[in-house]
Amino acid sequence: MIAEEAIKEGIKTQEYFINMGPQHPSTHGVLRLMLELDGEIIKKVIPHIGYVHRSIEKMCEKDTYRQIVHVTDRMDYLSNHMNNEAVCLLVENALEIEVSDRVKVIRTIMSELTRLSSHQLWWGVMGMDLGALTGFLYGFRDRELINDIFEETCGARLTMNYNTPGGVMFDIHPNFVKRVKDFITHFKTKLPEYDDLLSNNVIFRNRTEGIGTLSKEDAISYGITGPTGRASGFSNDIRKHKPYSAYDRVDFKEIVMDTGDTYSRYKARMLEMWESMSIIEQLIDNIPEGEIQSSAVKAVIKLPKGEFFQSVETARGELGVYVVSDGTKSPYRIKFRSPGFSNLFVLDHMVRGYKIADLVAMMSTIDLVVPDIDR
Repeated sequence: MIAEEAIKEGIKTQEYFINMGPQHPSTHGVLRLMLELDGEIIKKVIPHIGYVHRSIEKMCEKDTYRQIVHVTDRMDYLSNHMNNEAVCLLVENALEIEVSDRVKVIRTIMSELTRLSSHQLWWGVMGMDLGALTGFLYGFRDRELINDIFEETCGARLTMNYNTPGGVMFDIHPNFVKRVKDFITHFKTKLPEYDDLLSNNVIFRNRTEGIGTLSKEDAISYGITGPTGRASGFSNDIRKHKPYSAYDRVDFKEIVMDTGDTYSRYKARMLEMWESMSIIEQLIDNIPEGEIQSSAVKAVIKLPKGEFFQSVETARGELGVYVVSDGTKSPYRIKFRSPGFSNLFVLDHMVRGYKIADLVAMMSTIDLVVPDIDR
């Protein structure tokens, strides 16, 4: 019951503020939300960020271009491979270096595995946020298989640092192709289980359908990218609009929906997982031979003087890297355009008039990774 209706019924309400966070399981990181409430109804949400700010952009101005790659996977650690690739692509384009087709295909497969891994974690945590613990166990069960593949080739399971300017750090493991194909076969039978557990669950749908609707115009106005923006009808997939690596040689759908509610944002990511598997299937049996590292890239990299920009499609949306170079081995200025930052600040617009339980559901479908916002 909103305040106006309460007044008509003769019920007195009181406006007050409560803190949600900074230590709260539904904020997916050290995030504090100041909630202005009228009874149980949210009137305003004020995000307070910066609790895990590490001054990454300022650090990068003292680092070499090779070192910067290692810092970026500490931002959105669930899109680590794509973050690394963004910096590598910027350096390669600035130096006008063409990497081999083998590197392009390997990078694309790794990026889509990373997207699947991220969406699996998001799906499991979303169910847990709404009180369904079983999904968390199912999501992590399947995600571990991808982490095992990463560990075998990259030597790490999360912050991998596999991409380097001019190529990749190592060639793929001899078991890589087989294990990826085995995973795709396995996950095609498991993804329908996700629908049985959540997508088609009547309680889940009642809590997400028609809740927190974001229009296409508002998504564009707020700069909302990734599945969050595409669920509102905003076509913004960098892989389609500005293809990089091997995305120009695969056929896949950009998942664009028109409802813009919480359930649409959920469904967009579910459908994206099928598209990621399709991309991997088109490439995994056709990895070309070639060098994994370009000999044109020197040990000490110096970009020409000027301004450079590169964007990639991470699991949460568009990550942009902007560099001002003065011709030395470190950037004069670097700025990261984080998808999570824009996505977080649309929350206040969406949640007004809803209750705290609805806020938790909406926030889950924005898929926040707080270190990506704070940087």
